[in-house]
Amino acid sequence: MLKDFAAYVTYSLLGLTQGTAFGSALEFFIYDTIKIFLLLSVIIFAVSVIRSFFPPERTKAILSHKKEFIGNILAALLGVVTPFCSCSAVPLFIGFIESGVPLGVTFSFLISSPMVNEVAVVLLWGMFGWKVAAIYMGTGLLVAIAAGFIIGKLKLERWVEEYVFTMQIGHASEENVMSWKDRFDYAKWTTSDILKKIWLYVVIAIGIGGFIHGYVPQDFLVQYAGPQNPFAVPLAVLLGVPLYSNAAGVIPIVYALMNKGLALGTILAFMMAVTALSFPEMIILRRVLKIPLLAVFVGIMTVSIIAVGYLFNAIL
Repeated sequence: MLKDFAAYVTYSLLGLTQGTAFGSALEFFIYDTIKIFLLLSVIIFAVSVIRSFFPPERTKAILSHKKEFIGNILAALLGVVTPFCSCSAVPLFIGFIESGVPLGVTFSFLISSPMVNEVAVVLLWGMFGWKVAAIYMGTGLLVAIAAGFIIGKLKLERWVEEYVFTMQIGHASEENVMSWKDRFDYAKWTTSDILKKIWLYVVIAIGIGGFIHGYVPQDFLVQYAGPQNPFAVPLAVLLGVPLYSNAAGVIPIVYALMNKGLALGTILAFMMAVTALSFPEMIILRRVLKIPLLAVFVGIMTVSIIAVGYLFNAIL
């Protein structure tokens, strides 16, 4: 129905010719804008109700003093249902470390939370099917667990800024006394608040996706980032680093790239780089990490994401 509506607006109301680059780009833009914002509204509301059971204080209490590896797994799984954006990285990092959460476990959570959140998984499911969503979720969790575990084993606490260990941010009560009405009111407020913050990024991403869909020749993308280019995966990661978007915002670009014939592993690497390795997020994390630890984090993430891309290009 949405596709029919987008086609009606593009070709009947606006009188554009089918098969033209502009017509295809505009039809893609109208269809994806309506579809993604409908999905986002429903998903964010449902997720916010779930998130009301996992405030930061409870999350910190669950993760505190957990053994390595088990803590990494638990932290990565909690990151799926507590999707904090990169702007929350600094206060969360301080709160976790100050509460006794091991450094490696903290990184597993901070990697998983923006990269493998349930909004991205459901949107991927709706646009590409459950297999792609499951592959992305599984590999994202694997990257978060492995990277956090390695950082924990390296014992790099000396490269965390000293003030992080001395700050006292306070502790809220772990008791959750919200009624269902409170949870629904919170979900409505959160849905509105998140949409206000991300709508422009999503629209820009859809616009980029529409441009790729309508104007970029398939041969161009396949030539430079297709399966015949052995450096396609690192190239996709490099292209993703300067971008700043959450998973929901980058999915329209991913959709357009997949339609152009790019390999799934290359696309997964691009999406992971945008959501977990973006340059703006590194600037934010620099406030709590010294340069050597930040470099170690970037290096481990880069190698992990590139490995995931090559793996799935080889097996799919």
